[in-house]
Amino acid sequence: MNRKKFLSLLAATPIIYGGMKLSQLEKFTADFSNSDKMPVLFIGHGHPMNALLDNDFTQKLTEIGSSIKRPNAIMVVSAHWETRGTFVSVNASPRTIYDFGRFDDRLFKIKYEPKGHAALAQEVVSLGQKFHIQTDHQMGLDHGAWTVLKFLYPKADIPVFQLSIDFTKPPQYHFELAQSLKQLRKKGVLVIGSGNIVHNLRRLDWHNIAAQPFDWAVEFDEKVKAHLLNNNTAPLVNYSQMGILAKMAIPSNDHYLPMIYSLGLAENGERIEQLYEGIQYGSISMRSFKIS
Repeated sequence: MNRKKFLSLLAATPIIYGGMKLSQLEKFTADFSNSDKMPVLFIGHGHPMNALLDNDFTQKLTEIGSSIKRPNAIMVVSAHWETRGTFVSVNASPRTIYDFGRFDDRLFKIKYEPKGHAALAQEVVSLGQKFHIQTDHQMGLDHGAWTVLKFLYPKADIPVFQLSIDFTKPPQYHFELAQSLKQLRKKGVLVIGSGNIVHNLRRLDWHNIAAQPFDWAVEFDEKVKAHLLNNNTAPLVNYSQMGILAKMAIPSNDHYLPMIYSLGLAENGERIEQLYEGIQYGSISMRSFKIS
């Protein structure tokens, strides 16, 4: 349904959406129709301690944020919101979630609390109708979201909402769900997948961010990079075909799946630009890229 027909139908009905008058809603939808298509990001967020550090990774995040046209809203698909079924947050005032241990008490003093965007979150429900996405009114921003956003957009003045990851579903399901949401980009939504391509906590050197990377971590990260540069998506979705390397790099796929969402939101012929690469603590890939 086009915008003109949509508004004419609204004019013929007494329903008021979220307290908006028709004239207000018309301006609201006009803002969407005039939006430029936003890129898609995948950010390797790594250890929560990055939120306190001024290093080459966090400096790159600041640079990325300043290089992208201001979005209408941001949707984050984070490794740290796993659910049974898929949910999108319609919380108007998402709070900072400290979903980690006491690495450093300074982390608990950080607040990143932008507004939510219920209307655009509802667009996710509509676009992904066949995936039966449900709304969540309580979700805040987990550390996969705010530790990245505090560098990308430090003023916290852009609305943010999150989409959960259904841990019961296979990678192909997540890829197809993301494909159904491509229109969000044309409504000015910047989508950020936040996870890590290599994420093996069992082999992590917890006390040394600059630890020598494991050979298998480097090899898998480079294989993924090669597929990205060649726009070769299928083996990245069906990553188990990469054998023992994949088992070492992805002992559980919670941090890998956000990348699948970023890839699913890409249009044919778009370029994947590598923004950052490196491995922290020996077994966490910080590879980040932009699709545009």
